[in-house]
Amino acid sequence: MFQYSYLFCWLLIEMSYQIAKGVFDILPEDPDPKGNWRSSSYWQHVEKVIREISEEFGFEEIRTPLFEKSELFTRSIGATSDIVTKEMYTFLDKGGRSMTLRPEGTAPVMRSFIEKKLHLQKPVSKFYYLFPMFRYERQQAGRYRQHHQFGVEAIGIASPYQDAEVIILLYSFLKRLGIQGLTLHLNSIGDESCRELYRLQLQNILRPHLQELSPESALRFESNPLRILDSKDPKDQQFLTKVPSIMDFLGKEERTHFETLCHLLSIEGVPFHINPKLVRGLDYYNRTVFEVTSKELGAQDSLGGGGRYDSLIESLGGPSIPSVGFGAGLERIIQTMLAQHAFLPSPSPTKLYLIPLGEEAKEKCFELLCNLREKRIPAQMDFSDKKLKNAMRIADSIKAQYVAIIGEEELKSGQIVLKEMKTGQTETHSIDQITEIFKHV
Repeated sequence: MFQYSYLFCWLLIEMSYQIAKGVFDILPEDPDPKGNWRSSSYWQHVEKVIREISEEFGFEEIRTPLFEKSELFTRSIGATSDIVTKEMYTFLDKGGRSMTLRPEGTAPVMRSFIEKKLHLQKPVSKFYYLFPMFRYERQQAGRYRQHHQFGVEAIGIASPYQDAEVIILLYSFLKRLGIQGLTLHLNSIGDESCRELYRLQLQNILRPHLQELSPESALRFESNPLRILDSKDPKDQQFLTKVPSIMDFLGKEERTHFETLCHLLSIEGVPFHINPKLVRGLDYYNRTVFEVTSKELGAQDSLGGGGRYDSLIESLGGPSIPSVGFGAGLERIIQTMLAQHAFLPSPSPTKLYLIPLGEEAKEKCFELLCNLREKRIPAQMDFSDKKLKNAMRIADSIKAQYVAIIGEEELKSGQIVLKEMKTGQTETHSIDQITEIFKHV
């Protein structure tokens, strides 16, 4: 009998539903101390700062669907990119059409821009977004199969001044959150012609060592050799020391663009490090590429990055319009803030918790509760009808600042006792004055 009971319990455990791998819940407070970055008050704080600073810089919010036609991503990101070949969540809908959960934000924004002919409405469009993204990949520090991204797209201006504004927005956002030890990595990958010259030079240098490259870099050798520069494999790194800088292959216009950008960042006091091996993982970039890192996350240290993509809109069937933007991962940002003890707010506390004793008191408490909320005073009331001890336990669990117990005696006298939960101190006030008192608490 014991064996059957044990088996039944085991089956119940096995049948219980659990969250899928690589995703997570965002809770008011995560019971796991290691998961405190998943507390919703932290996310709300970061999202509030995103909206504030984006609007200060003149960017307007855009929201696109969670999934798009798969061709949008294969055409924009590049058929040989890691995202397309390994990481996309792609499925056939009931009409047999291939759809993909959004792996990055730029392509959907550009699709919307082209489809709605937004270039006819105004000469310059500046968008920001807060999207969940989906990539099937090995879980790493701050990277998940569903992750959340803050991104901006500035469409219509080819000037390095626009690059500078976008980079300063990202850098200022991270600084405003209180993150320290930021490093801005900066590079130019030029135009298509100089990249082709560099690609041939890179292949000529690496070809004798092709058998010794990491498997991933060997696959990239023909299809996308510039991505080898981004390899973290020690074997690849030893061969990359012999590779010239892509800066040596820039044309006059590309070099002037990059030098102007560096000058603008310098006069605005934004420190940067020129990194000739920075190429980013998306095929549509040209000229400026950048990335902001922090040492708090180890090898996977990028908080955000982006670049210029002047040919993307045209490649998707739209007009030839230059664009620049970035994406920044919220998971890594919040984890870095916690690691550096940057300010992150606690959940907004309940100022007053009302405990009624009896039906008449319950009706009076509910009336008082509604009055407090009309004045935007956070208040709650015990609806459980349980013993006073249990009601006080609830008040303590929600971290209420004050508690008021209202019964027959309080209703007759019109006076209630406010108890401050933290100190235990009490004060007596008229019921009719409570709303006015809590305006100033």
